Amino acid sequence: MVKRFYIIFILFITVFFLLPSKTFSSEIITDRKLITVDLGKQMLFAWEGGRIIHQTRVSSGLTRTPTVKGSFSIRLKIPSQTMRGGSKYYGRYEYKNVPNVMYFYRDYAIHGAYWHNSFGRPKSHGCVNVPLDSAKWLFDWAEYGTRVEVF
Repeated sequence: MVKRFYIIFILFITVFFLLPSKTFSSEIITDRKLITVDLGKQMLFAWEGGRIIHQTRVSSGLTRTPTVKGSFSIRLKIPSQTMRGGSKYYGRYEYKNVPNVMYFYRDYAIHGAYWHNSFGRPKSHGCVNVPLDSAKWLFDWAEYGTRVEVF
């Protein structure tokens, strides 16, 4: 009985202290520009000087084409481009003149979406769709190298 208790106790301590804790946007402290994307809340937050200066609802990736999670940075900014692709689950797409595209990892980008108004719930093939006014604001505000945290 005592041996079982010690095993359970050691497992608990291991899980509690060694597994990474969840990050919440309210816990982030920074004095630099930062973009956080909270997939659970379907919200994007722009941070500067340690405070949120802009926020908007987003539409992230659908279940079978999820948005990648992790720490990234803005690596490419394109004012407007045609985006095309697809998946075997959701079919093909092609959108011309997608505005204010900011790539943060491979083909994953934050960009404006004019083809839907479903912000606040997953809708994309993996990108982070934002309303047009927020896409413009973010594009003008964010610099190359601006940190992007997706969780």
